[in-house]
Amino acid sequence: MVIDMNERKLSTVAQLRAFLDATEEVQFEPLAEDAQRYAFVAEVVVRLGYRRLRRPDKGVVMRYLEHTTGYSRQQLTRLVGRAARGERLAKRYRSPKQGFRRKFTDADVALLAELDALHGTVSGPATKCLLQRAVTVFGDERYARLASISVAHLYNLRRARGYQVRRRHWTKTKGHSVAIGVRRAPAPEGRPGFIRIDSVHQGDLDGVKGLYHINAVDCVTQFEIVATCERLSEAYLLPVIETILESFPFTILGFHADNGSEYINHVVAKLLEKLRIEFTKSRPRHSNDNGLAETKNGAIVRKHLGYSHLPQRFAGEVNAFCRDFLNSYVNYHRPCFFAEALTDEKGKTRKRYRLNNMMTPYDKLKSLPEAADSLKPGIAFENLDELATAISDNEAAERLNEARKKLFHSINRRSEHAA
Repeated sequence: MVIDMNERKLSTVAQLRAFLDATEEVQFEPLAEDAQRYAFVAEVVVRLGYRRLRRPDKGVVMRYLEHTTGYSRQQLTRLVGRAARGERLAKRYRSPKQGFRRKFTDADVALLAELDALHGTVSGPATKCLLQRAVTVFGDERYARLASISVAHLYNLRRARGYQVRRRHWTKTKGHSVAIGVRRAPAPEGRPGFIRIDSVHQGDLDGVKGLYHINAVDCVTQFEIVATCERLSEAYLLPVIETILESFPFTILGFHADNGSEYINHVVAKLLEKLRIEFTKSRPRHSNDNGLAETKNGAIVRKHLGYSHLPQRFAGEVNAFCRDFLNSYVNYHRPCFFAEALTDEKGKTRKRYRLNNMMTPYDKLKSLPEAADSLKPGIAFENLDELATAISDNEAAERLNEARKKLFHSINRRSEHAA
């Protein structure tokens, strides 16, 4: 049912408020013409003296206009503001009858494709120079319009369908940066817990990949954890990284890797973010950013596990060897050099490796100021001292060598049997 309503007797804000409360469930069909609605808005603004109203009363007027005109609140704010200033409300826009005129024709696009084919699609500025030379130097009037083209619009014509039909230009795949991790060297500032990590591949055999070692080294103490996994995929690598982070006796604060995709991915980043660990990655042309892990790859992993192919199916046994023998020997019984930085009068820093600064990673950890504060909850130096002195250095080396001998003998025997 359609009802015509004369609302001109609503001359106060109180009447408008009562009207809105009474017609909250009523839907109004706004006038079809914008000119009529503009006139209605202007008439209401003048009738109610909108400029003299208080802020709450102005809100009531806006609700009333929004309810009856169908305009949005933003548009009504603009219209009411103009009407309150005494401006005549009228449309300020109109649609163009024929649209924008086209300056460059299909023939110009074809000429551009022909010129690019001759010159091998040079850069935009070079192409514009060629177009100008064609007109000014060689008098070819076919390029008269194209000679005035801007470099930016030249690339637009190259994307046009008429150009693509005549000439397709293939470009090389462009690399893109991955916004995961901060590209800088770790900054431990003498604190333990900033590890550098790298992966070591254990050889190929007839095109078959071997297993992988994951080597993590603390920047300050050289405390090192080596673990093994079958492949560098999410299903195999992520549990190994979690085990490595749990194996360090101190709290991990930083995680630094090179730019390998096995570490620079959203899965690892999500894990580190959950543990509140800073994620950094190596910079180009800065080989020392991950140099400590690289040196330990040769001094520890390659020295004790070699370079020969180890099948992936033996990853569990090799990982048990690293966990039970190699890691404890390296951290509690194998001394390491620790650099001493010396700065001369010219400001140049040199590193010296003195014999009296050689100690095991565990001894280095204990020598740090406030080292006990860096330990994980539930771990104390008393427990670690028992582990470090349970057997002598020689006994630890003998156990390591014997376990390694048994491991490789078992792998070789079963590999020959499988072959």
